[in-house]
Amino acid sequence: SVESVQKSLYFRLSLLLLLSCRKTHGITFRIQISVKELLDTDVLLKLLFHLPVNYPSTLPDISVNSDQLTRAQCTDVKDKLLEQAKNHLSEPMVHSLILWIQQHLKYVIKESATVCNEKTTLSKGTSTEDGIWMLLLHLDHMRAKAKYVKTVEKWATDLRLTGRLMFMGKIILILLQGDRSNIKEYLILQKTSKVDVDSSGKKCKEKMISVLCETKVQSQQKRFQTFEVKEYSTLDELQKEFETAGLATLFSDFVPPLLK
Repeated sequence: SVESVQKSLYFRLSLLLLLSCRKTHGITFRIQISVKELLDTDVLLKLLFHLPVNYPSTLPDISVNSDQLTRAQCTDVKDKLLEQAKNHLSEPMVHSLILWIQQHLKYVIKESATVCNEKTTLSKGTSTEDGIWMLLLHLDHMRAKAKYVKTVEKWATDLRLTGRLMFMGKIILILLQGDRSNIKEYLILQKTSKVDVDSSGKKCKEKMISVLCETKVQSQQKRFQTFEVKEYSTLDELQKEFETAGLATLFSDFVPPLLK
């Protein structure tokens, strides 16, 4: 349950609050999070949040430090937290951000390493924007499934993106390939449009979305020619879809953990 997750979080966090309550400067506090069982070693994240006076209508300023992570990785963690914060604009978000990074730190670090490796292997004078890029997204649920699917298909078509919208049990994945600028545009649409409905049936934005991976398509990987919506009866069927496209590693790194 949500309550048990929250209690577990509080028991596993080492929480330090340094408050400075000033009407003209807002509130600043630091939280130390010990992330367990997600990496080979525990990672102590030192997060500094500054909540401006008009928070949560305005995003907080976030600073990330860790002795176990590189400066670049800390920057990536900060960027991902700010991306997630945009999904919670106008509502209290710090606790949600802490929960999110505890659950996704492993994937943020893996993605950071992937991008770093690509930058070092690209030939001299070649921009990282060149070539075909790939994006793997995880959706928590779809309440208005028919409308949601139709919208995703339209966005993919309009932005000339290929790939798959994949359903397997409770798992919902969107795998996209195309120009990186178009993939970025898709992400903006996905996060800012009222694409689903809430529990009361009111139109709402997608708040339960995770970017599992964003990377350049490699030569050994298959380029999808169309965008298709597919449902799979078993995990093996879903795995075969990835393997056929030369994406076995992508599957093993990101899909099995979603079942836990």
